[in-house]
Amino acid sequence: MPPAARHWTLDDIPWSAFDAAKVTPDLLKVVKAAAMVERNGADYGRYLCNVFANDPDFCQLARAWAVEEEQHGLALGRWAELADPAFDADAAFARFRALYRIPVEASVSVRGSPTAELCARCVVETGTSSFYSALRDASDEPVLKAICAKIAADEFRHYKLFFTAMQRYAQTRPLSLLGRLKVAFGRMQEADDDELATAYYAGNGLTEPYDRDANAAAYSARAFGFYRKRHTKRAGHMIAQAVGLDPEGLAGRLIQQLMWLVIGFAGRKFRPAV
Repeated sequence: MPPAARHWTLDDIPWSAFDAAKVTPDLLKVVKAAAMVERNGADYGRYLCNVFANDPDFCQLARAWAVEEEQHGLALGRWAELADPAFDADAAFARFRALYRIPVEASVSVRGSPTAELCARCVVETGTSSFYSALRDASDEPVLKAICAKIAADEFRHYKLFFTAMQRYAQTRPLSLLGRLKVAFGRMQEADDDELATAYYAGNGLTEPYDRDANAAAYSARAFGFYRKRHTKRAGHMIAQAVGLDPEGLAGRLIQQLMWLVIGFAGRKFRPAV
């Protein structure tokens, strides 16, 4: 078996190519929030290893996944510090952690079963791979473009990791099509939950009283403004595959269309005219 390919490091990013003139305020706000969420990967790794404690092979993969997620956050945080010299990524992350924590000590999946947990992870990786692809394509800033290209590739690989594990668990712990749909759409609705809202609030150093709905809306509208139809089409394809539908069938194409309707509408205010 050939040796595993070396994963990229922060030293592989062309930091000297940074161009401050190509940073927009909304782009910076979104990246600061994303840095908080990505850097929180260690907690998710611990949670997954608790849930899958009887599966040491998967836990090894989950720990490696968590390290890569943290690296994403460090890269985005370093970029944000270049774009905004007053920004302190470590201090912002400490503030985020003080405000938001996941139940890392849970011993069973909050989704109800291992298969459902992995289905939810597929949905998350779909969202992140499409988001960083959209950010890569929308930004003209060369360093951020390079970072997002690497993260998007990682997130697509992570999707395949969780999808493969889900298929394996489904052989002994099957989850119906309806069950997968409930998990998938339930997880997509959680894009408005406290994690992203708190990440936007803490990452951007906001001082007014925390308002989950307002901060979630502020983040989502800006983030979705970077999407184009091709990004939601690919995301819809991945979601359809995760729930067990033919991505090219009628239902799969409907999911793709619905995703563009929702994301396109939500991001309309911040989408540049073309």
